[in-house]
Amino acid sequence: MIQMFHVFKSFAAHTLALEDVSFRVEAGEFVVLTGPSGAGKTTLLRLLYAAEWPERGHIVVNGRNLIRLPRRRIPEFRRSLGIVFQDFKLLPTKTAFENVAFAQRVLAFPERDVRRRVTEVLKRVGIVHRKDALPQQLSGGEQQRVALARALVNEPALILADEPTGNLDDALAQDIMGLLYELNVDGTTVFIATHDRQLVTSAPGRVLTLDHGRLRST
Repeated sequence: MIQMFHVFKSFAAHTLALEDVSFRVEAGEFVVLTGPSGAGKTTLLRLLYAAEWPERGHIVVNGRNLIRLPRRRIPEFRRSLGIVFQDFKLLPTKTAFENVAFAQRVLAFPERDVRRRVTEVLKRVGIVHRKDALPQQLSGGEQQRVALARALVNEPALILADEPTGNLDDALAQDIMGLLYELNVDGTTVFIATHDRQLVTSAPGRVLTLDHGRLRST
């Protein structure tokens, strides 16, 4: 499902973000990537959905070697993933329903199927009653649920989530994690980046720890 082989990534002024990172995630796993702010968690996730490229190493996700993936094929590749961004990235002029439906409409699914699937996934994350609200009319927890629904709507085999509970209180954080656990039990591979130690200790799966760009445990 995910394989990283001796990956190095640096930014301006030779700042090393990731140093010789190697790990493997099997289909059906629940994996938490943790470490302090600045450890390289977001950079690693961006590599996994081809928003960044390493200086050295190889990355394979869903059977695709990302180093060899043509740029024109990146949108198609990303449609095989469910990505939950730290800052939600909801479209501000579209309702909760329209934000979730957008991915399916881009793929030209029949509108009847879009409405059925979007309604189902909004119900699953407990936000269907707010389907007509714009993002600015939603609380942080509600926006996170919409972002999660958008990640789920195309039924991906793999979910990548960057700090999915970072802006939520403890009760809402547990709700979101509970939804991710349920998805994993149903067979979805889940890979989460978080610095929340409470969530790390309660996570049901394996924990990977980054420290100054180096993977300390697998």
